[in-house]
Amino acid sequence: QVQLVESGGGLVQAGGSLRLSCAASGRIFSNYAMGWFRQAPGKEREFVAAISKSGGSTSYADSVKGRFTISRDNAKNTVYLQMNSLKAEDTAIYSCAAKWRFGDVPNLGEPDHWGQGTQVTVSS
Repeated sequence: QVQLVESGGGLVQAGGSLRLSCAASGRIFSNYAMGWFRQAPGKEREFVAAISKSGGSTSYADSVKGRFTISRDNAKNTVYLQMNSLKAEDTAIYSCAAKWRFGDVPNLGEPDHWGQGTQVTVSS
């Protein structure tokens, strides 16, 4: 079992920045591709970003490309999401997710594990 705990959410003005963290415990962190999803009120959950086991490959939703950066520190069992140039439409609950992968690909498919989520609110 993998436990995921997010932190770093909050209220920020449009154009500002936040960095989310997701600390993992349990199974071997470096065996998992990691990623972030978000769900805004009244909308379905959507993919935001993913990173491969080694951190060598990443993928992003078109809506955040060039503004968000995902990274990981396998020594600290932590994955990060740096969010810059935030917009009101980025307001959502952001959840961390993990997927066991044999290959080193930034693909979560249907994640195996989820965090509880952290609220990000961007005021315009």
